[in-house]
Order: sequence, then structure tokens, then C-alpha cells
Amino acid sequence: MSAPAAAGAGRHLDDDEASADESGGPSGEVRRRPPGGSRRTWIGLVVVAAALAFLVLRAVGDATVYFKTADEAVAERAELGDRRFRIEGLVVPGSVEKGAGEVDFAIRGSRGAVVEVIHQGNVPELFQPDIPVVMEGRFSGERFVSDRILVKHTSEYRAENPERVEDYQSAP
Repeated sequence: MSAPAAAGAGRHLDDDEASADESGGPSGEVRRRPPGGSRRTWIGLVVVAAALAFLVLRAVGDATVYFKTADEAVAERAELGDRRFRIEGLVVPGSVEKGAGEVDFAIRGSRGAVVEVIHQGNVPELFQPDIPVVMEGRFSGERFVSDRILVKHTSEYRAENPERVEDYQSAP
């Protein structure tokens, strides 16, 4: 009998063993892969980890939208660049111009800084001149481009933030 035939003599491979890794160890044992393969398990774990990382980063990104008053935003315009943030100010009376799908207006900070705003989208029912608003968007050139306006009912806002409303009323 030849050497290869002698090595395989007396051994019968069933279906499970036929797919096993036959690079036997030092004792000549046949090593088997776990059923289902560990490669698929690792790929599955990597996909799940990537999906979780994406969701966490997206949530953190949404939660880190900066909040600035109009005065702070004007003072920090260069540092803000085109990053998305929230800006707060009082809608300047006489500045509101409604167009097709957008509203142009200005907001004023408590120290007198004025920011021109272009809002694209719907405006809340409570939106009107001379009320405090918070908008979400970014600077584009000299104007703030907004896609979200938040308006609190004026009496509630004044009750919760008397120092801010007083600041606006005394501003130039």
C-alpha cells in the first residue's frame, strides 16, 4: 500500500467531515469548522456594529446643534461658518415679507444685532412680528437660511424667560 492510501485506510468521511479542514494537527487530528461558519458570524457582527455606530453618530449630530442668540451669532459669524445651529431673536416689526414657499424677515438680538433671515418652508401659526423665535439653519453669505422655526406662545415664553423679553423690549 502506498503512503497516501495507508494514511486514509480505515477512515470514512461522512458529509460533515468532508467539509472539514483536513490540515491535521500535530497528532493527525482533523480540525472541523463550527457549523454555520464563523466567517458569517463575524460579518453579521460587523454589519450590526456599523449600523449601531451610524445611529449613534446621527443622534449625537442631531443633539449637538448649537444654540446662539442673534448677538452671539453675529459676533461669532466667522467661527460658525456654514455649520448648522439654532439662533434666537425677536422678529423685527415691518420686516416680514411672505413669498412663494419662503418668508424673508429680520430678527434682533437683545443688544441690537440684526440678522436677515430667509426661511424656507412652513411657518408656525403663532409666527408674527415682535415675538421671540428660535430658528434652525445656517449662514449663507450675510443671511441666515432657516428651515425650521420654533415659536412659543408669547405669554408662556415671557413667563418662563422674563429676563430675555425685558432685554428685547429695552433694546434699540
